[in-house]
Amino acid sequence: MTDTIADFRRLFLDSTPLMDVRAPIEFNKGAFPGAVNLPLMNDIERQKVGTCYKQHGQDAAIELGHKLVSGAVKAQRIEAWVDFAKAHPDGCLYCFRGGLRSRLVQSWLAEAGVSYPRVAGGYKAMRGFLLNEIEQAVDRCEFALVGGLTGCGKTDVLKRLPSALDLEGLANHRGSSFGKRATPQPAQIDFENKLAIELMRSQANGRRRFVLEDESRLVGSCALPLSLYQRMQTLPVVWLEDTFENRVTRILHDYVVSLSQEFIVLQGEQDGFHSFAQRLRQSLANIVKRLGHERYQRFDAFMQQALEEQQRSGDISLHRVWIEGLLHEYYDPMYASQREKKAARIVFSGPQDAVVDYLSRI
Repeated sequence: MTDTIADFRRLFLDSTPLMDVRAPIEFNKGAFPGAVNLPLMNDIERQKVGTCYKQHGQDAAIELGHKLVSGAVKAQRIEAWVDFAKAHPDGCLYCFRGGLRSRLVQSWLAEAGVSYPRVAGGYKAMRGFLLNEIEQAVDRCEFALVGGLTGCGKTDVLKRLPSALDLEGLANHRGSSFGKRATPQPAQIDFENKLAIELMRSQANGRRRFVLEDESRLVGSCALPLSLYQRMQTLPVVWLEDTFENRVTRILHDYVVSLSQEFIVLQGEQDGFHSFAQRLRQSLANIVKRLGHERYQRFDAFMQQALEEQQRSGDISLHRVWIEGLLHEYYDPMYASQREKKAARIVFSGPQDAVVDYLSRI
């Protein structure tokens, strides 16, 4: 078995099992899909070694590290690494730069009778590779955008297209002021890593054209790579149309039925509904400055009434009142203005089936 691995493309295309031996604080800031954090040092140990390195140099820091990770602590961590290596014989390990930490883990594994490769250059090199993949994809691939009024079903269109790149799915967010899900969004680094791998795998399968939803720079808390967002401002737009009634029904399902169920599954009936109601009202409060105080109070009162009835009887029909009001008075005028600005780039418009057919042929 080779001592080091430097073919990053193969690692990601093959979904190679990855053992991340960085400290938890580093891992939580950003990691690769499917990577498992089995650190050489925990956060406190890493901080102590870092302070020692600054004050007394590398040799003293290494010596302190060996003292902190010794005896039963060392044995326990080696056991976890061995278990991972045996469960994933096709995997590899890495630290931040592919240096001291990963070499040490590799040598301790070898002493335990397990030969396991490490990634040359570690996390930093793999991360740089993925960022470069995004830039190259933006330059060499073709893209088209799906636009349309709120609730017209842009995500439904993407689900029907093999060429779709679902940015909202990668960001775990529905894109609007009400788009936050019950589960958290990925860290920015995790979002970018997932996006890069998705682009890479699609291209490896022969895909060079992608359909995206027409997004703003931010999808919730996740920012699109600047190069991709700038490219999106010049792309052809396919405008999806649907009836007002269908849009209200779709929003009702996504932001009331589906979202409340997400919270209930996670937290149980009572706590879940309470969290859902808080989230819905907070989403409205987040746009109070854009709505104006009078409209905000009016829609909030409608929303409270609808939530009370939903909790009491399960009837969700009252939610249509605030949804219709928001569309008429806030979202539709805003999107109409955006459509006007993008008019020169709109190459096709129509209902869902027609849009899917058009995008399937380009």
